Amino acid sequence: MIQVENLTKYYHTLCAVDQVNFEIQKGEILGLLGPNGAGKTTTLRMLTGYLRPSSGNIRVKGLSIDKHILEIKKILGYLPESAPLYHDMLVFDYLNYVAAIRQINGDKKIARIRRLADLCGINEVMHRPIGDLSKGYKQRVGLAHAMMDDPEVLVLDEPTSGLDPNQIVEIRKIIKEIGKEKTIILSTHILSEAEATCDRIVIISQGKIVADGSADNLKQSTGGKNIMNLSVQNADYKTVHETLAGIKGIDEVTCISETSSMLKVSLSYASTADLRPEVYRKIKNTDWILLEFHQETQSLENIFRELTKEN
Repeated sequence: MIQVENLTKYYHTLCAVDQVNFEIQKGEILGLLGPNGAGKTTTLRMLTGYLRPSSGNIRVKGLSIDKHILEIKKILGYLPESAPLYHDMLVFDYLNYVAAIRQINGDKKIARIRRLADLCGINEVMHRPIGDLSKGYKQRVGLAHAMMDDPEVLVLDEPTSGLDPNQIVEIRKIIKEIGKEKTIILSTHILSEAEATCDRIVIISQGKIVADGSADNLKQSTGGKNIMNLSVQNADYKTVHETLAGIKGIDEVTCISETSSMLKVSLSYASTADLRPEVYRKIKNTDWILLEFHQETQSLENIFRELTKEN
């Protein structure tokens, strides 16, 4: 559906996007994840034709953005971080105006506005001034604007920025519903949003792609460690270390705390392995009393911090 090839953008001597390559399949929800200033917005602006790349190319349905920019814009819908709305207009009047610009008229226009009002959940505010709406409703109106001519690809730049938790959940549901029919590219620095909404995540840092895959695949492929926490009685650290450190795959047995009544240890091991059954069998063959036994998996937050730290 979309191929991004060696995409690069310079602002004078500053390289904002550096040799970025990725593909997006039809019907996929792709999250462009990164810290502020990583190059997410610049990448999206080049995808939508708002900015010209310094070098590289973008192809949408086989069309090159260098030669077919108008054709590509016709199949894209774009919602920037700050939705470009006319705050003095009523919501219905605004959407009616957008439809007229897109040359959607007559019964088709009314049907499209009704469809978008239902999909974006704005029926109850259709006759209110946009300036009186909460930011969550403004985002919904902006989303309806971006989808007016039923684009095949929807590009959303920080669609939940500045929203409260309830509004974030509502916008996320709308995006998931839209994603059943369209290809969606969204940028965000909210990790939970990317994990809950996107089929695939591309992490960008300092203009470069540092990871690409589903949330589960990223957790498994980044070389992170799982941590297993144990609390036992009738055991000392030396004995526990000798018993558990010999299990194949265990990298480290660390004492968290040790008292006369309880010992707490953590076991670290490769994220691709599940050593819980073997650890349990070892403990079962002792006279230890097991009080606590749980595993902490590599989190997307830890992966994100590791991949995007400056050094």
